[in-house]
Amino acid sequence: MRAAAKIGYPVLVRPSFVLGGRAMEIVSDEASLRRYLKTAVEIDEDKPVLVDRYIVGKEVEVDAICDGTDVFVPGIMELVERTGIHSGDSISVYPSFSISDKVKGTILQYAKKLGLAIGIKGLYNIQFIVDNNEKVYIIEVNPRSSRTVPFLSKATGYSLADIATEVIMGKTLKEQGIFKIYPEEKKRYYVKVPVFSFNKIKGLDAYLSPEMKSTGEAIGYDDKLNRALYKALIAAGTKLQNYGTVLATIADNDKAEALPLIKRFYNLGFNIQATFGTAKFLKENGIRTHVLKKISDGSTEIRDEIRSGHIAYVINTSAAGAIDARSDGYEIRKYAIESNTTIFTSLDTVRVLLDVLEETTLTISTIDA
Repeated sequence: MRAAAKIGYPVLVRPSFVLGGRAMEIVSDEASLRRYLKTAVEIDEDKPVLVDRYIVGKEVEVDAICDGTDVFVPGIMELVERTGIHSGDSISVYPSFSISDKVKGTILQYAKKLGLAIGIKGLYNIQFIVDNNEKVYIIEVNPRSSRTVPFLSKATGYSLADIATEVIMGKTLKEQGIFKIYPEEKKRYYVKVPVFSFNKIKGLDAYLSPEMKSTGEAIGYDDKLNRALYKALIAAGTKLQNYGTVLATIADNDKAEALPLIKRFYNLGFNIQATFGTAKFLKENGIRTHVLKKISDGSTEIRDEIRSGHIAYVINTSAAGAIDARSDGYEIRKYAIESNTTIFTSLDTVRVLLDVLEETTLTISTIDA
């Protein structure tokens, strides 16, 4: 408690030994932290809990090869979803689409320093945060091959596993004809979208968090980013509809960010449904919204609407640390999964979806009188 208070909420808490983000959570207040410590982890002196400052920003990732003298970074990947969602559950894009050359330079500088200082010979993976002031933080360094190696190999044309194996066997990067730390970026976009199996794994919550939940991934590529995103989303099995109803249940701290996104759905012709608090906010801001009664009040309206099949997308966000198996949000996500309805718990993913829908949908335009 003292550590979290000193660092300042929200904080990221996790067991000291973690794989795939297991039991990692972002908590926003002391009550959420107490709940986490009681329910999520077993604590003793041999199994401490780590408390980190939670930094909001863009997440960026590299796979690199070090031969002890030189470093090779074939590509820099930018994740669509901001920090707080496991990188394996995020949409990953190469080449990066919004970070500056200055930030890329810092990332390459850190990658080289870390590879040489740690003494790696072979592949390693680094995950970074870039905040709003373009300050670069390091989340972690993994001195091993990572799940993004196949994706980056396909996207850049460099067979990383082969190059790294030669390095491990004693053949330097220069001897393999690699002299630059960072080759020229490709002119087209490559997008990796996670594949989930929520409908096959009973009881798994569809809310995206620092704990990895995806079971696979698909790739799309094109000269235009939105088209590459469209291909990758379709390949990953996402149901893309440019008509129907959007059901929104938005946490208070997300409402201002969600408003322009809901407006974009509304302007595309979607009907909007929401629970009372979200509906009140949307109506106050000029969006016609049909109010649905809450599950916790004993209503079956939301369940019946989702099961009816006319809801195209469910958008559900919760406050940090407020993910609870007894909550309305959990029930809504469960109904969406059972009905094979596309659900989003990250507004960053919703923003990307809208970019794709706006490019692929013929909308009504009026002639100015």
